[in-house]
Amino acid sequence: MKFSEELAWRGFVNQTTYKDLSILDSGSVSFYFGVDPSADSMQIGNLAAAMMVRHFIDAGHKAYLLVGGATGMIGDPDGKKAERNLLTLEDIDHNKSAIAEQYKTIFAGKDFTIVDNYDWFKDMNYLTFLREIGKNVPMNQMLGREFVQSRLGADGAGISYAEFSYSLIQGYDFLHLFREFGVTLQLCGADQWGNSVAGVDLIRRIESKEAHVYASPLVVNKTTGVKFGKSVGGAIWLDPSKTSVYKFYQFWLNAGDQDVIDWLKVFTLLSKEEIEDLGRQSQTNPEKRAAQKVLAREVTTLVHGKERFESVERVTDVLFGSADFISLNEGDLDALAAEIPTFTTGQSIIDVLVKSGVSSSNGDAKRLIEGGAISLNGNKVDSDQPINEVTLLKKGKNTFVLAR
Repeated sequence: MKFSEELAWRGFVNQTTYKDLSILDSGSVSFYFGVDPSADSMQIGNLAAAMMVRHFIDAGHKAYLLVGGATGMIGDPDGKKAERNLLTLEDIDHNKSAIAEQYKTIFAGKDFTIVDNYDWFKDMNYLTFLREIGKNVPMNQMLGREFVQSRLGADGAGISYAEFSYSLIQGYDFLHLFREFGVTLQLCGADQWGNSVAGVDLIRRIESKEAHVYASPLVVNKTTGVKFGKSVGGAIWLDPSKTSVYKFYQFWLNAGDQDVIDWLKVFTLLSKEEIEDLGRQSQTNPEKRAAQKVLAREVTTLVHGKERFESVERVTDVLFGSADFISLNEGDLDALAAEIPTFTTGQSIIDVLVKSGVSSSNGDAKRLIEGGAISLNGNKVDSDQPINEVTLLKKGKNTFVLAR
């Protein structure tokens, strides 16, 4: 399968300025992809575009991965109904470092260069920027942007000159990278199309050269109808301090049947043959959830590493009955303790059940025990007893308490 055909098969084609994508099948194109440091982590919406970048790298194209130290000082207004709060310079520096480390994880072992647009903006003279760049950007082009129109409309919150100028700054990024590294392509998510074509126009007007944009579609969770990367509890982050590895793994494991094959195409490096085989398994034996298990394994391993994937897999198997509690090591117990109520040993079952909120009273706890609704490490108990060792208490199928 040619590279352009694989992009289409995986669902990475949205908008592009290329007339014919077959140009990507031969030769090497220098491209860039950027993330603004509005937070100290990417979320899985960013990961979708990053996986497209990974395929471009694997196809032999040269990658420049940008952390937006300069654009992050303003904040992208596109899609925002009101003015962003400005981050401190310290926060931006912290966020830049964190995003750069995530680049290094996702693209480990690959050839890429990390760049920061603050490096070429920090010493730029304002009048020089207006003469060389602002003079070449038509106002009707900027005023025509959908987000500008919505913010300036009767019900809009207004827009500052800083946010209005954001696309000018991003457009200059493309021009700078074109001049310095011969970058002729920007990869982006569909929501960045307007900002990205600003750079194409600048290169055409100032350098009289051709450059291009290639945008991947925003992924929507078909099961919930919500933009991908969001859930009821908020964004699913790549940083384990924001979204635990266990919750990250569970998100993929709980993928809907109508989503899972599409997500395997976007978020894994599995071949067409492997994914089509999983599709057949999902149709013939959906109850085994083979595709979901592979999806959770592949994405969790990519983002968090094999060791942490294996740990949360063991924890999941213990919680839901396919493995013994004694199979967990100390690291697994730490991961488990972060997800469920945890108490110290040396207390009775009744005390732990009441303190954890599993039971409303001592009497309620006693009734649960006598009714066989409570198990310790997988074994039913019918009377109160002290807990003197590391123990997993379970009520029914989905309520857990850890004592250690």
